[in-house]
Amino acid sequence: MDVSATWRDASTTPYWLDTPDRPSARPALTTDARADLVVVGGGFSGLWTALLAKERDPDREVLLVEGDRIGWAASGRNGGFCSASLTHGRDNGEQRFPDEIETLERLGRENLAAIGDTVQRHGIDCDYHLRDSLTVATEPYQVREMRSSATGFLDQEAVRARLHSPTFLGGCIEEGELALVDPARLAWGLAAAAESLGVRIAEHTKVTGLAEDGDRMTLGTDGGRTITAEHVALGTNAFPSLVKRVRLHTVPVYDYVLMTEPLSDGQLASIGWDGREGVDDAGNQFHYYRMTADRRILWGGYDAIYHFGRAVRPAYDQRPATFEVLAQQFFATFPQLEGLRFSHRWGGAIDTCTRFFAFFGTAYGARVSYALGYTGLGVGATRFGARVMLDLLSGAHTELTELAMVRTKPLPFPPEPLAYAGIQATRAALALADRHGGRRNLWLRGLDRVGLGFDS
Repeated sequence: MDVSATWRDASTTPYWLDTPDRPSARPALTTDARADLVVVGGGFSGLWTALLAKERDPDREVLLVEGDRIGWAASGRNGGFCSASLTHGRDNGEQRFPDEIETLERLGRENLAAIGDTVQRHGIDCDYHLRDSLTVATEPYQVREMRSSATGFLDQEAVRARLHSPTFLGGCIEEGELALVDPARLAWGLAAAAESLGVRIAEHTKVTGLAEDGDRMTLGTDGGRTITAEHVALGTNAFPSLVKRVRLHTVPVYDYVLMTEPLSDGQLASIGWDGREGVDDAGNQFHYYRMTADRRILWGGYDAIYHFGRAVRPAYDQRPATFEVLAQQFFATFPQLEGLRFSHRWGGAIDTCTRFFAFFGTAYGARVSYALGYTGLGVGATRFGARVMLDLLSGAHTELTELAMVRTKPLPFPPEPLAYAGIQATRAALALADRHGGRRNLWLRGLDRVGLGFDS
């Protein structure tokens, strides 16, 4: 099947942002400003920080500055999977922090519940719904692994009864650990909620520098304005950190997504999916997919593209080679949907680190805090990260600041050209493992031994 025609005419605007309901841009900062707390970044990380800061202390002056538009980057380009996990899955967290994994699991569930409470309390219209999480096996070795270790195992008949694909050989279901959401509307709703509590927001105001000025911090902007603050929280994620010493701890990896046209009644009946589960598959190079409120299928993942030099550029948002592969894989998974077309195609950068979930820290005498390295978990885990950043700025000893997960950092990536070479070698090795029954070669086993391995 020639699939090129199904995606080439698709809109290159992310589906979530392609709506007349998108709020108008707020004005840029036109004068120098002062605040008790300045939050840099208008994605989920910054929005949660600003909102929670005001909820904790209504008298605190909070200013959020965003270099472009609220939710325009990763927060408006993701799949809308809001996971309870803070550690990119229990297995990954248990491998790294076995003594506190139960605490981290509890905190993750509490965090997800609090997100739902916030959505309800502030009346945020973002199609937020708790859903089961379904992981499907498409290779016999994946079935064997699931059968031996996973709870909620589904055999071939059971998994196809939930979502029909001839490629599904088995699966496992997880309940209560996932919400699906329209991520752009969540970001816009968080911004409106923060403003309702008194947070000031300036868009199109890029922070270009950070410096100490006595017992306060000063931030320079691209418009020549200066912001003075007692404390600063950085939610810049995939973009180069204003704290230069942590820049080697993350790399930006590009992820790509296709969105279908709305399914007809017949097309929907041919696949089932009555439970509207959030789905991923068990390969190293995995896909994630879900149904939207208007019966479209979002289909993303598989390729994770790193560009030499940690570059983040608009030109990288479109990658025809990846869209072609994704379309081929979509119709291999759902051949009964032949003839369906894709309405939107887009990509964007995710910040990842070597432990595959967020890390935290402070700088400038603990007047600045940061959270980085969410690795695709930012829809949910950023609220937890916001709490950590605020606790660190307060100087208080809290349950969160005492966590080993918060007090430690992952190993940094090497500088170029070693970073590029290592990432490409790892991608090739993971693809090879997928083709050879999951067997990890010497390179991957070496990464596993030093705590850098990841299999999903």
